[in-house]
Amino acid sequence: QVPLVESGGGLVQTGGSLKLSCAASGQTFESYAWFRQGPRKERELVAAIDKSSVTIYYGNSVEGRFTISRDNAKNMVFLQMDSLKPEDTAVYYCAASIYFLGSYYSIPERYTYWGQGTQVTVSS
Repeated sequence: QVPLVESGGGLVQTGGSLKLSCAASGQTFESYAWFRQGPRKERELVAAIDKSSVTIYYGNSVEGRFTISRDNAKNMVFLQMDSLKPEDTAVYYCAASIYFLGSYYSIPERYTYWGQGTQVTVSS
């Protein structure tokens, strides 16, 4: 199984910024996404992006504050998080699929590969 390795999580104050990175070894994926799971919450889509970076989706709670991007030459995907809020506190997961997911982008089960997760904590 191709590993995905996330980095960049940490502790930040409300209104601060963090940038998450996800490195995929040995393979370029059609679709990448960031999901998050907060305490006692279900896993939810944060953002998704296709290979061409033309099709991009954001979860309602982060649109306008977070930006997803990818570097296909480096097999990496990024999540720039600005104006962070305490409710953004969660474990953030990178996910990848070899397929263009279209309308299924928000369904975790559609992604074959997952990273271990990185903790993001926003203090009030």
